Amino acid sequence: MLPSEQSPSIKRLLVEHLSQFLLERRFEALKSALNNRTRYLTVVLEDIFQSQNASAVLRTCECFGIQDVHIIENQNRFNLNPRVVLGSSKWLTINRYKAPEFSTIDAIQHLKNEGYRIVATSPHINDSTLSQFELGKGKAALVFGTELTGLSQTVMDNADEFMYIPMLGLTESLNISVSAAVCIHYLTNKLRLFGQDFSLSESEKDELMYQWLKLSVKSANALEKRFLKSLNENERLKK
Repeated sequence: MLPSEQSPSIKRLLVEHLSQFLLERRFEALKSALNNRTRYLTVVLEDIFQSQNASAVLRTCECFGIQDVHIIENQNRFNLNPRVVLGSSKWLTINRYKAPEFSTIDAIQHLKNEGYRIVATSPHINDSTLSQFELGKGKAALVFGTELTGLSQTVMDNADEFMYIPMLGLTESLNISVSAAVCIHYLTNKLRLFGQDFSLSESEKDELMYQWLKLSVKSANALEKRFLKSLNENERLKK
């Protein structure tokens, strides 16, 4: 039986089984991280060409509990910098859009179909400041653009809202990784302080915990295979 074909109940049994092969404190750390994960907010990176910036944003997302990151590759290929990301990307769900010329619109359409507001982060349109942004209006996808030119016209034309970080100095914008970190920290903190319903569903938690245990437990594939074989044999004996 392949993992993708397993019912939620089987997935939960696998989680219970694999967790036995992990130190208790490590399993508790995974559970704590899982309970603070959210898909209420997601991050979109459009055409980021500096690997250290993309890697820093992924690390920030993982640190503050954002599970999904969407990577749009129009002109620039997405690469990770291992010294910056420090393994954080393996705990995230990364979605990549690489269709020539249409990557941005594909990503926007997918996110809108999933019920997200497309929120363009730009210092050039004074719509809503970070502190004014209304989390309670529904799920939001925060879109950050390339280092030199910012967001594409496609994003600007299809955005539902615009958000900016007010600047008090003479420099008009922050580095993308810094801008993302400020937004992510502020909004995830606000999400929890104001009691917004941000948690994953139980089935989502089971799926993620299963994936994380597969990354954490030595010989997880072999252990899973033996466990499923034992389950199948027990089922046959009952018939």
